[in-house]
Amino acid sequence: MSDGKAISDDDICAAIIALTNARRPSGTICPSEVARSLAADETTWRSLMPRVRGCAVQLVDDGKLAILQKGQPVADPRNVTGPIRLGLPQ
Repeated sequence: MSDGKAISDDDICAAIIALTNARRPSGTICPSEVARSLAADETTWRSLMPRVRGCAVQLVDDGKLAILQKGQPVADPRNVTGPIRLGLPQ
């Protein structure tokens, strides 16, 4: 959880990797789990969601993450809409 300092993209990427690594190998997380883990309080996590999604795309580009929808990797992570899950690449 943030102590009031600015949250960097590196902080977000690290949280994504830590949370996905904490799951079983084929497990996934919701991007909101990342935002909630970094937010200072329950009312500010939503403002982090666009940045969490953006960092997830960067991690996909780096080969460190998979963005899934309905259990399948998305073809175009930059333009995906609707609910997504984040997981380790298989």
